[in-house]
Amino acid sequence: MLQLKHKVIFLTGGTEGIGLECAKAYLNAGAQLAIVSNSAKSISEAALSLNGQPVIFLETDIAKSSKVEEAITETIFRFGKLDVIHNNAGISNPSKPLHETTEEEWERLFEVNVKGIYNTTRFGIEELKKSKGNILNTSSLVGQIGQEIHAAYSATKGAINALTKSMALDYASFGVRVNAVAPAGVWTPMLRNWSKEQPDVSSIESYLNDIHPLGYCPEADVIADACLFLISQQARFITGCILPVSGGAELGYRKISSSSN
Repeated sequence: MLQLKHKVIFLTGGTEGIGLECAKAYLNAGAQLAIVSNSAKSISEAALSLNGQPVIFLETDIAKSSKVEEAITETIFRFGKLDVIHNNAGISNPSKPLHETTEEEWERLFEVNVKGIYNTTRFGIEELKKSKGNILNTSSLVGQIGQEIHAAYSATKGAINALTKSMALDYASFGVRVNAVAPAGVWTPMLRNWSKEQPDVSSIESYLNDIHPLGYCPEADVIADACLFLISQQARFITGCILPVSGGAELGYRKISSSSN
């Protein structure tokens, strides 16, 4: 079933991790993609894996408004319209408590994770009104429950949740839906980098398995399946939703290690 046949999707952070799995899922569902990344290397690698598909790659820093405007203009020029903006690009560093986070680290986190959504919406919303399209934001479970040694990152995801709900209200009258997906742990390059910054690196894999009641930390394809649903017509009456795709990580008490007394 080609749920996204003839749909044009502007996907940020689409060259690795969750974004790359979403790109594959969207293409398999019939979409045309403009994939944005600020890394020429990751663009080259993704281009190899998506060779022959209806994709354009745009090397863009989503924190810079003029660059985002150019990227969206190029997308519309190449494909003739815009149906979906998936704001997936994000950074997670540094893994620190708030008082140890530098001003530069704080500002960069908010510029990429939050201002990036502002930029894509600002320059893409008029086309979405025409197509009665939708916006999907990649949030995180930590935006709802917090996370130790990760205050600034968690704050950006909390901001994304609030933005998602407010945007859903602002654009509902135009037939434009706005939702977010909220993973817990997912094995991506970003999570692997985060893992290396933790005090006890050797325990991270078992920790990430244990926080999910379903018993394992998943690969990114499980998130892509949920994203495909949210941007498709199957979710046509869903807006303002922060959908946890978390293996139940937000439920109940934290598991107690079998070695505990």
